[in-house]
Amino acid sequence: MERVEAYGFSGAMSGAFLLSCLLFAAVSRRQRGPYMDEVFHVPQAQAYCHGRFLQWDPMITTLPGLYLLSVGVVKPAAWLLGWTGSVVCSVGMLRFINLLFSAGNFYLVYLLLFKIHQKNKAVSGFQRILSALTLAVFPTLYFFTFLYYTDPGSVFFTLFSYLMCLYGNHKTSALLGFCGVMFRQTNIVWTVFCAGNVVAEKLNEAWKIELQKKKDEKISSRKGSFSDLTRILQFLVEYLISPKNLVTLTALTWPYIILVSLFFVFVFINGGIVVGDRSSHEACLHFPQLFYFLSFTVFFSFPHLLTPTKIRKFLLSLRKHPVRYSLITVISLFLIWRFTYVHKYLLADNRHYTFYVWRKVFQRHELVKYLLVPFYIFAGWSFADTLKSKSVFWILMYFVCLLAVTVPQKLLEFRYFILPFLIYRLNIPFLSLYRQLLELAFYILVNAVTFYLFLNRTFQWENSDEVQRFMW
Repeated sequence: MERVEAYGFSGAMSGAFLLSCLLFAAVSRRQRGPYMDEVFHVPQAQAYCHGRFLQWDPMITTLPGLYLLSVGVVKPAAWLLGWTGSVVCSVGMLRFINLLFSAGNFYLVYLLLFKIHQKNKAVSGFQRILSALTLAVFPTLYFFTFLYYTDPGSVFFTLFSYLMCLYGNHKTSALLGFCGVMFRQTNIVWTVFCAGNVVAEKLNEAWKIELQKKKDEKISSRKGSFSDLTRILQFLVEYLISPKNLVTLTALTWPYIILVSLFFVFVFINGGIVVGDRSSHEACLHFPQLFYFLSFTVFFSFPHLLTPTKIRKFLLSLRKHPVRYSLITVISLFLIWRFTYVHKYLLADNRHYTFYVWRKVFQRHELVKYLLVPFYIFAGWSFADTLKSKSVFWILMYFVCLLAVTVPQKLLEFRYFILPFLIYRLNIPFLSLYRQLLELAFYILVNAVTFYLFLNRTFQWENSDEVQRFMW
């Protein structure tokens, strides 16, 4: 980093952390006790704080990474600062762990933007800082900075693993991937993603050589006709069945292979991915989750995806390939018809925004979910269009990971979209300064509304005296 950029980044990060501390104080003052899933996480962490490592709440479905790390941070800090009594593992102290993760995520996002876009000399240091700040306050993730949830830590270790992968430190990346899995089991998908980055890079190099041999054939490595895609898939199969290529790829990705193999052993011994209560976390083929994710991405990336230029390009593509889009429409309608699931939590818990999205939109009429298909198709096209700077092999690898992390989830939960969204957002080209500022302003507005509702618009259920709050 140049000195001016380093000073600018330090100022932005320090200012964001100070503001987060003030907001943290406001949240802790209004909601002193555990709230929502904290009623499971906080007692479990406190049990670990008191050395009861064999105690486990069967309602917890994730591995104990958050609690182990919390004890590893809080206990030494308490010893150094002379803290005693209930303050050592209090709700506020445990929540503060996520505030530290939030600062770490800010730094990791900046480093990732720097690494991924380092060849783009047109991107200024100010744009990188602005984009890092924007993603650091990404509303769905930023909200859980102030509660004792697994999300900030899960994102931290996954992004750290991705960064190490990009720098070629694959053993370190796999180790960090293991830490991510200890926070949330589905993060194993992003370990596969890191391995896929290595494979995609090698495939792209080989594909360029293949193109060089056939200069007379106009084949694009990024986009083109159906015949071009068929040729690419044929090349992919031929490359991956070659023993020599498999040995090369194995030698590069063995740390990830070991971690994924150990994960499968865990799944076999555990009898499934979920630990604890499995009744509410059953895997299924919920293909509309992909459509919900695309809608979520359009909402939070509208300066990138909802532009007049993109709409015109989409309409032109629609007119040029009517058969292709008709087929996509039929497939989408079929997937919605046969594979839409509604989780009991989605219908019962009116504290989450998804409850109101489902009630106000999807429950308006039985046909609404089908009428949204044209929007889903545009969202998918626009989403793919922003990734056209990446190689086709990277796109295929990311899409497979996206399906693996979203489709098996029965519950519509915005938190499940955080990591695939961040990976996507980190890899798309930078916008103009005006659109970057618009995106940041939008995130700040959404955060302001979210925290206002959480802190001030409380309500109570008829059969409970506890104060309820709106949240993601």
